[in-house]
Amino acid sequence: MSAEGVVSAEAEVTKGSSARMSSFVGAIAIADLVKTTLGPKGMDKILQSVGDPNNVRITITNDGATILRSVPVENPAAKVLVDIARIQDDTVGDGTTSVTVLCGELLREAEFLVNQSIHPMTIMAGWRQAAQIARTALEKAAVDNSADEAKFKEDLLNIARTTLSSKLLNVEKDHFAALAVDAVLRLRGSGNLDHIQMIKKPGESLKDSFLEEGFVLDKSFGVGQPKRIENAKILIANTPMDTDKIKIYGSRVRVDSMMKVAEIEEAEKDKMRQKCGKIIDHGITCFINRQLIYNFPEQIFTEAGVLSIEHADFDGIERLAAVTGGEIASTFDKPELVSLGECGLIDEIMVGEDKLIRFSGCKSGTACTVILRGASSHLLDEAERSLHDALCVLTETVKETRVVCGGGCMEMLMAAAIEKESPSGKAALAMEAFARALRQLPTIIADNAGLDSSELVTQLRAQHATQQKEGGSCTQGLDVVAGTVGDMQALG
Repeated sequence: MSAEGVVSAEAEVTKGSSARMSSFVGAIAIADLVKTTLGPKGMDKILQSVGDPNNVRITITNDGATILRSVPVENPAAKVLVDIARIQDDTVGDGTTSVTVLCGELLREAEFLVNQSIHPMTIMAGWRQAAQIARTALEKAAVDNSADEAKFKEDLLNIARTTLSSKLLNVEKDHFAALAVDAVLRLRGSGNLDHIQMIKKPGESLKDSFLEEGFVLDKSFGVGQPKRIENAKILIANTPMDTDKIKIYGSRVRVDSMMKVAEIEEAEKDKMRQKCGKIIDHGITCFINRQLIYNFPEQIFTEAGVLSIEHADFDGIERLAAVTGGEIASTFDKPELVSLGECGLIDEIMVGEDKLIRFSGCKSGTACTVILRGASSHLLDEAERSLHDALCVLTETVKETRVVCGGGCMEMLMAAAIEKESPSGKAALAMEAFARALRQLPTIIADNAGLDSSELVTQLRAQHATQQKEGGSCTQGLDVVAGTVGDMQALG
């Protein structure tokens, strides 16, 4: 029985060459969408949300993952490509555009081979062989400087600069590369990016962004409360602190005098006094709550000499709990079961015209905060995305310390290695197609920079082929700033 007889009448069945063509077209279209953002001279995209005309969001970015997340996709093959980019972003943090473009170029080559009547299984066999050769060449070209602390830090700085070169922060890449490396090295190999907080404050310029030791909370101290606490004991909670007001929803209370109303209010206040007393009995000097703290409990904490901070966002208190070694509590009957956070100093700092609270000397010892400054919210949002990508890449580099050259150098090296070991037969056609797809990456980088890609890629190909014959490893790649072929190792 045919598939048409099994599925419902509304279903559409696409088979054979039509299904393949649909997959090729959809995936290649997605790759072409982000292709112009690749490389240091890649262009930004302006994304506008659709739907409610009163709530239109504008995003300016050249981050492949952000673009692909914002685009509604129906084609199944295109959805697979979007998922690949998302996984790359979750795993490594950068390289989403490169992965998407490479997949698109491979599918473009596959379409050409299929049209030449080469079976898909033959193409896959050739590509698997080519991928293995490319991986071997990549591992052979990798350099590991983890034994030398100074050289490894220089590698980290170069990687951060390379990551930021294609981002908005390119204009201040040296400054932000140093910020990112300092922040990641504070983690001491833990790789927990929750210990690095980013706060965006409009004003000044990008170069005025700075790294602050300790955890910074975008809140201010209450009236009459201490502005500086040393050796702080912190209770972090997510509990309602507003029961000093009568809240009996869906019910009606009838009283015969105002005295009865006062008695009800006093009962509510007694209940709040007991709750505040239980909190103070933990032996704390600072109380941070996810929810609001109303005037009456704030007054109780102030009289007891306890600093209270209300309405801390949930991400903020989760990070604060992690870096201070505390736990988020919701009940206070058993103080011995609650883990308090600890830090050496709580004080107030000024960023522009805003007051923020800084927690220094945290228990984990790895906490730090990047304060981002910029002229507009769009600029700050893109700066945050760019710096987050750099932090993710550096964290992975600390785990896997081998590094390779960029600028299209490795793509050309892998393509030359594949062509050198290409066998005879139909599998060779697939392997050559794999090499062509790899060479498309430096070609696109050059095109996006407005350079003569044919001339530059030809020069690169000749130099890599010569080096392959001599048995060495070539480090030549594209210097898009100078518009020439250059030594990537020397350029960093």
